[in-house]
Amino acid sequence: MENERPLIFHFTKLFAGSVKPQLRFNCLLFLQRLAFRDLSPQAPTLFLVTPKEPIIGLSDAEDSGESLLGHFMIVGKKRAAHLGLTNGFRMVADEGPEGGQSVCHVRLHILGGRQLGWPPG
Repeated sequence: MENERPLIFHFTKLFAGSVKPQLRFNCLLFLQRLAFRDLSPQAPTLFLVTPKEPIIGLSDAEDSGESLLGHFMIVGKKRAAHLGLTNGFRMVADEGPEGGQSVCHVRLHILGGRQLGWPPG
């Protein structure tokens, strides 16, 4: 994960508008967060919600970020409804190497569109 740190700056540049997203889908840019579909979906529907602020991981979040991180779940829920995930969906936030975090920028993955199994890993 250490070699992925430059990706933090890529997300920051996206928010600043200094780079254009090279994405094959619509990218929703809001004041505090970005929502976009994943390039390597693990479910028929998979999108990400990420903060404008460069937070590396959940363990780096401060108490002051509580409302922002909670807001992500609301954004994810609304976007899931917009995409027709009426039968359910899963929200995942990877943290650290053993948690599967591969990019050093906190984000919420929303998966749906099929029956999801348990345990996930």
